[in-house]
Amino acid sequence: MKLSEIKTQLSDLRGLSADELATRESELKKELFDLRFQAAAGKLENTAQLNEVKKSIARVKTVQAELARA
Repeated sequence: MKLSEIKTQLSDLRGLSADELATRESELKKELFDLRFQAAAGKLENTAQLNEVKKSIARVKTVQAELARA
């Protein structure tokens, strides 16, 4: 993921409410679970996708922490 894509993703996340962020986090966690399951079964073709989803979860949690401090 390019830096410009990351910045736009962060600005999009910062525009969401706390409930929407929680929903987004649960969606990403489900996606991560599915990807891990595919990797364990040997069906995952793009293994870099695992790290991207993990980083997206971290970005969501960062924005949630920013909201909690505000």
